[in-house]
Amino acid sequence: MNPVAITSLIVAAIRAEESTRSDRLFNDPFASALAGDAGVAALRAYRDADRHAGSLPATPIIEVRTRWIDDALLRAAAGGVAQVVILAAGMDARAYRLAWPAGTRVFEIDQPEVIAHKAAVLGAHAPSAERVAIAANLAGDWPAALLASRFDPAARSAWLVEGLLPYLAASSVEALFAHIDRLSAPGSILLFDGVGKSLLESPALAPTLRMMADLGAPWIFGTDDPAGLAAAHGWEAADLDPGEVGARWGRWPFPPTPPGAPRRHLVEASKR
Repeated sequence: MNPVAITSLIVAAIRAEESTRSDRLFNDPFASALAGDAGVAALRAYRDADRHAGSLPATPIIEVRTRWIDDALLRAAAGGVAQVVILAAGMDARAYRLAWPAGTRVFEIDQPEVIAHKAAVLGAHAPSAERVAIAANLAGDWPAALLASRFDPAARSAWLVEGLLPYLAASSVEALFAHIDRLSAPGSILLFDGVGKSLLESPALAPTLRMMADLGAPWIFGTDDPAGLAAAHGWEAADLDPGEVGARWGRWPFPPTPPGAPRRHLVEASKR
């Protein structure tokens, strides 16, 4: 797999660990198989490099982000949104592990090698929604592939862009949001996360940036106004601090982030 795809194995390994905790925020019974030995080894190397760099203790950002997205998607589905699009789906197993209402269709878009890996690992399991896997590069004409797979742009949809934006150039981020907007009916929702530009430039994040660059998947995009990415296209967006969300669940090891301080972002937007 390419370096960005390998990061999805690391995320799967983290989700597998979380699923073994007594105070787990979610249960992902597929994460261990999806991560495989490669994911466990990559996570170990990542953590070893992190310790050697002397960075701050790791925050449970993946764990909190996963639970927050789970809850938001199920709220949307309960509210009648019957099609979900997961961009750069990676090792996401939500089509299998979440309790979707009958009639929900989950579209997963990622590179052919990622789709093939998931098919090999999960092929014997039945998804809990109608799963439509689309092998497409987000740098190409993925909207055409989505439309050809029975996606209905006239119906409300839920979009998920998880863990992707830091790897993209600013022009690619803008193009991605323009595509999503064009394909979305009023009442659609959009969930995404990001790294603040001020955090990207902060010395505290330097060890992480070095590790990602060494992995071949550098973080190059950050914004301190992620809600503005959606608002620019007419969406109403709320920007949440993952630390506040994690603290509500008793899982954030640091004090609340002061207003205006560098941080990560969780954004939920709805199209007017």
